[in-house]
Amino acid sequence: MSSWRHPRFRQQSGELSMTAMIDVVFLLLIFFVCTASFQVVEFVLPSNLLVSSNASVDVPIEPPDDLERIVVEVATGESGVTWRVNDLPCASRGELAELLSAVASVDASLPVVVDCQDAVPLGEAITVYDTARSLGLAKVQFAADAE
Repeated sequence: MSSWRHPRFRQQSGELSMTAMIDVVFLLLIFFVCTASFQVVEFVLPSNLLVSSNASVDVPIEPPDDLERIVVEVATGESGVTWRVNDLPCASRGELAELLSAVASVDASLPVVVDCQDAVPLGEAITVYDTARSLGLAKVQFAADAE
């Protein structure tokens, strides 16, 4: 008799090829890494500071023309905290809120950069951040020195 057998009658070795399974696992891993979003969702930061409401502005504020981004500079001086929005001075938090509201009504997708001096209290920086986020501006960031 010959040693030739029909393929149907050959004994199987009992070993499984894992190469195809490993390929599928790596493809799934690459798919999930490529489709994952690693951006942290920003929320309004909690603050318990009081916003003074004694300032009133009767003149409607118009946003500056040709905006690419909004830079809110917060500084402290002898007279207290001062705010500048794209080099336009704001006399109070209320005026700052009105200017940011006007910008948000034009284009809420503009990035807002909060640039605070070193001596500015953290609570004031958070208040400016919260004001911008509560007015509907979606991209609010803090400026940092490249030290």
